[in-house]
Amino acid sequence: MPIYTGRGDEGQTDLRTMDRVSKASPRIEAYGTVDEVNALVGTVRPTGYEDVDEVLERVQNHLHVVQADFANPSPDADDPVVRAEHVDQLEEWIDDAEAELEPLERFILPGGSESGARLHHVRAVCRRAERRAVAFAADNPVNEEAVVYLNRLSDLLFVYARLVNGRDGVPEESPTY
Repeated sequence: MPIYTGRGDEGQTDLRTMDRVSKASPRIEAYGTVDEVNALVGTVRPTGYEDVDEVLERVQNHLHVVQADFANPSPDADDPVVRAEHVDQLEEWIDDAEAELEPLERFILPGGSESGARLHHVRAVCRRAERRAVAFAADNPVNEEAVVYLNRLSDLLFVYARLVNGRDGVPEESPTY
């Protein structure tokens, strides 16, 4: 089966329901930006830390669920959707990582080690994905857990950037005003 079908040549794409929509629709913008987050997470791995890499691999699988959730305007009971336990898992990973870190008492500049800087980059794109999802949700029924997932994921990515930088011995820098 070839990768190209020609079905998208006129600027339309298929949803999971096989309904055709514009590639510029807010729905496509939302799950397309989630795809970008997923690709960027892939550029971070391997970080050099097995525990972080295992979580990031699980996150990539979760992001496929977010995309499927956004791509399906009428999910059936057996369709993949983001659930509260996905968000709960993110919060558990955040708590575990924060237990290793000094409390954050000031703003920090994104950057640091190669993996730390990439995690900060993914976090910024994840925030954009969340904004796209919120815009999409303003006029469409959306699984709110998927939007919450993106919000919490950006928190995890921020904490992991700090964690990796700390493990790499790279000090955090604060902005000067």
